[in-house]
Amino acid sequence: MINSRWFRLGLLLAFALRASTFSASAHNTPAEEMAAAAQNFLAALTPEQTTKATFSLNDTERQNWNFVPLVRKGLTFKEMTPAQRLLGQALLSSALSQRGYLKATTIMSLDDILRDLEQGKGPVRDPELYYVSIFGKPGGNDTWGWRVEGHHLSLNFAIIEGADISVTPSFFGSNPAEVLHGPRSGLRVLGVEDDLGHALIHSFTEEQRQMVIYTNIAPKEVITGNSRKIEVLKPVGLPASKMNSAQQKILQQIIEEYVRRYRQELADADLAKLAKAGKKNLYFAWAGGIEPGQGHYYRVQNQSFLLEFDNTQNNANHIHAVWRDLDHDFGGDLLREHYDKVPHP
Repeated sequence: MINSRWFRLGLLLAFALRASTFSASAHNTPAEEMAAAAQNFLAALTPEQTTKATFSLNDTERQNWNFVPLVRKGLTFKEMTPAQRLLGQALLSSALSQRGYLKATTIMSLDDILRDLEQGKGPVRDPELYYVSIFGKPGGNDTWGWRVEGHHLSLNFAIIEGADISVTPSFFGSNPAEVLHGPRSGLRVLGVEDDLGHALIHSFTEEQRQMVIYTNIAPKEVITGNSRKIEVLKPVGLPASKMNSAQQKILQQIIEEYVRRYRQELADADLAKLAKAGKKNLYFAWAGGIEPGQGHYYRVQNQSFLLEFDNTQNNANHIHAVWRDLDHDFGGDLLREHYDKVPHP
């Protein structure tokens, strides 16, 4: 069984491994560090484990993502030795910021709480049932991908020609959204995302709020679900261009809370793309109640970027939050450009 001590040790050692593995050069790119971490992880596996953990780049499993408790393909942390687990955690930390790594591992740990709450009556809850999958061959100028996924966590990466990186679909969830009882009472893994949304909706004038709230009934799930390919949702709500500077600042904080789950170089690049797109086509929309404890949903979107946040299940104490890039999910346009360069027989 996984416990808080394991996570604290994993956090410390994963970042130590990242630092020690890559300290030889101050100029390693994120793609190089991910590849090195993946190579180290794979080198520690048995042949049987390698078979479970690896897939071809073109395998349909690469886009078979989900965020509910189910049996997946890949190698679980439960099947790993302690040393292999640390290398798997080091791979995870090679892509995430410290805040992102803390969120991800804490989400994993919530399955312990759910198991106690449900007393075995629900799905199998196990903090070690998170799967590591690697697609293609990591390293050099190769194009490859990897995923860490389990209940309420789906982190998908594509590395194109050893350089460009896609980090979406990106899903973080939390059940319970707030731990109500026991020694971890008060824990809110995604509390910042929730609080910022409420801060923004309460900052609007009555006239603005009439534009922002497009329905008083929040959807029971993020609208795009676990679709492999999504289309642009109809822009509803209030454009950022019609917000005052304080409101725009909160909106930017919401976006950054999602994007800065990833390491600084990756986050900075995605935020620069958003800044270039401008405020005119950037919308914030809300559905449901606006007071604490009421089911609610919000989304932030432009023509290619989408954040969705939903807290309606389990008496509005169960969060699903997803970030999608309509151009670059699973590598998207970058991967198509790569294949266009590959000579065909």
